[in-house]
Amino acid sequence: MTEPVPRSSSPVADKALVIAMVAGEASGDLLASHLMAALKALLPQTRFRFCGVGGPRMLAQGFDAWWPMEDLAVMGYVEVLKRYWSLARMRRQLKKRLLGMRPDLFVGVDAPDFNLGLEAGLRDEGIRTVHYVSPSIWAWRKERLGKIGRAADRVLALFPMEPPLYEAENIPVTYVGHPLADQVPLITDKAAARQKLDLPTTGRVYALLPGSRQTELAYMAETFIQTALLIHAQEPEALFLVPFATRETRLQFENALYQAAAPQGSFLLLFGHAQDAMGASDAILVASGTATLEAALVKRPMVITYKLSPTTFRLMKRRGYLPYVGLPNILAGRFIVPELLQDDATPEALARVLMEAAADTALARRLAAEFTRIHLSLRQNNAKRAAQAVLDEIRKNSGKI
Repeated sequence: MTEPVPRSSSPVADKALVIAMVAGEASGDLLASHLMAALKALLPQTRFRFCGVGGPRMLAQGFDAWWPMEDLAVMGYVEVLKRYWSLARMRRQLKKRLLGMRPDLFVGVDAPDFNLGLEAGLRDEGIRTVHYVSPSIWAWRKERLGKIGRAADRVLALFPMEPPLYEAENIPVTYVGHPLADQVPLITDKAAARQKLDLPTTGRVYALLPGSRQTELAYMAETFIQTALLIHAQEPEALFLVPFATRETRLQFENALYQAAAPQGSFLLLFGHAQDAMGASDAILVASGTATLEAALVKRPMVITYKLSPTTFRLMKRRGYLPYVGLPNILAGRFIVPELLQDDATPEALARVLMEAAADTALARRLAAEFTRIHLSLRQNNAKRAAQAVLDEIRKNSGKI
């Protein structure tokens, strides 16, 4: 019988920089893929090995996914509790495998409820850890600062209000800005976006972004569809663009469209092309999350909405510090776009506010100016800054670079 060849049987393999990563949803997949590309650009002669839990963008950069990203894409207290044992088992298995291979660095990309515990366990065993994306300590659960400090050797913060909170607790932090601010142009041409999607140059267009996770769509799909149908009744020529990150979420939404007997010609479902859909639109209906920031960077009027299980919503509302949940409002420090959440998020209310936003040209100009200010504050060459911070942490205990 042939003897198995050891994994590190060549000098090249021995010199590889091994970076383990865990991303739990589409926004984390995007961040991690940009980080991987920047690392390779900064050290083009270095062989990298990336492994752990990731999505399609990470895979396109050469990531070795041990588990699919969708296994972590769960939102809310109730939903997490339902899958607690499977998630706990996955984290134990992942920790055991990482301790066996001893990566040069572990990067937990968002997903704090999963990653911080994993990071703490790895750090206790001498593996350096970086937590990429600060949890929303400025919005709720500020007590997590202690847990973050125990888990991460360094935090990479996306927003300018975050570093002072960590510095006050002596937690190493680097402000890296947001990758979307680098990626999205300062001006998005509506006519060009419509031409790219082969849409009419005239007529009302709405972008619908009901969430990137299947658990989100379970709460949001019907509300978004019913909202669109109410608008369609008043604006029969209106088009509704609905971009999706995965086949699973697209199929889930298609099933909801079928159940609602929605007119097929009014809905255009897209794989990817979220920015194009937003850029082509007159107004955007968007589930609270990273997509609200993307909508702001594209500089279109929007309405932010969200629904959770009643129990999860009550718990989060009680523990929140701010009167708003959408990133555009948080970054502006005041309500600049409407938020209709939970019981207030009826199709009737959403349709009315969304149509008003699409028709108000003066509002569109004011929002564009405010969104431009936010855009410039976040444009920090994110991927390069994050990659430099990651390499600095590796250099502290590795002789490979």
